[in-house]
Amino acid sequence: MSTGTTNETQMVIITGMSGAGKTVAIQSLEDLGFFCVDNLPPTLLPKFLELMKESGNKMNKVALVMDLRGREFFDHLFKALDELAETSWVSPQILFLDADDSTLVRRYKETRRFHPLAQSGLPLEGIKLERELLDELKGRAQLIYNTSQMKPRELREKIITEFTTNNQSIFTVNVMSFGFKHGIPIDADLVFDVRFLPNPHYIDHMRPKTGLDEEVSSYVLKWNETHKFIEKVTDLLSFMLPHYKREGKAQLVIAIGCTGGQHRSVTLAEYLAKYFGNDYKTLVSHRDIERRKDQTT
Repeated sequence: MSTGTTNETQMVIITGMSGAGKTVAIQSLEDLGFFCVDNLPPTLLPKFLELMKESGNKMNKVALVMDLRGREFFDHLFKALDELAETSWVSPQILFLDADDSTLVRRYKETRRFHPLAQSGLPLEGIKLERELLDELKGRAQLIYNTSQMKPRELREKIITEFTTNNQSIFTVNVMSFGFKHGIPIDADLVFDVRFLPNPHYIDHMRPKTGLDEEVSSYVLKWNETHKFIEKVTDLLSFMLPHYKREGKAQLVIAIGCTGGQHRSVTLAEYLAKYFGNDYKTLVSHRDIERRKDQTT
């Protein structure tokens, strides 16, 4: 497993055959917290290194895609790689993505795209030329993945396994409370409506409080219907979360909604975040908790 040291900047240069999965690779590294640049011309690499150095530790994990879309700059790539190898504060790796000719032809036909080097429009012509041009670069790569038999999810999992450090957690569970009167969050993956639960708003001294107050949370959590809801929703999520993680999803947004987003939804969002916090990286937020005036929660 690759981990860059504390004194070095980790840099991954993604290159290889067009259609072999470079887009999946750069997206996967971006989810791992890498600063990513797609299709960086090799001539700009020295300037980019200057920007990285000036940023201090803000850019300590970088991923760059360099391929034949920038073929007019490609002659400069080997010179740039030689200069990079002499830079003491950067730990570079070349990730070369390859695939069989038949697989690449099929992928181009499925996407109805033209190969960037196919002057006649025939994919195989461009693939053969590209393979010749990239042969030397492939020989310099530290990592070579043949994606012919890989689905995008499998390539993503392989990259995550290779580049995830021991203290990273790629899959994040975001639990959010909200009020239906302010609209359903557009970024929610799962939405649970808890407006059927007893409402603390109708108890005068609880009305100005929120689900972050112990009195309110105790009130919401004391009912049998709340216990049954928690039992069913935790059972459902315990089943679903490992499957989302296995599928390669970077995060899951679980939205818990009541009427105004202050009492019931806040209480249960806090409960669920704490419940799953031991097994997953879990974040909790309360979108509408500050909207207190003239609200029913």
